[in-house]
Amino acid sequence: MIIMEIFSGWSSFFQLIGILLIFLFVLVITYLTTKWIAGYQQGMIKNRNVQVIETFRVTNNKFIQIIQVGKKYLVISVCKDTMNILTELTEEEIIWKPSAEDFQTVKMNESFQETD
Repeated sequence: MIIMEIFSGWSSFFQLIGILLIFLFVLVITYLTTKWIAGYQQGMIKNRNVQVIETFRVTNNKFIQIIQVGKKYLVISVCKDTMNILTELTEEEIIWKPSAEDFQTVKMNESFQETD
């Protein structure tokens, strides 16, 4: 009887260790998958001809955006169901001209404590 109680205690301990190892495995796989998807999406956004330069919130669901389409700069209004072109800007009219480094302000390996 005493041997069965000792074996039962060790069995419960090994079950707990097994569950903890499975949990850690799932956490590692989730972390790696998230990093992979973020890198994939970053690469997809980087090589596009359309880039959002600046966004200004007018109300809760209405925005004014300056976007770059190819070499043109457009000012658009974005609402819940519609999007309208307000005007076209020249490069001289834009105060801040983005460079490729400006679109990569957050690095994937950077933590929140390391940001300025």
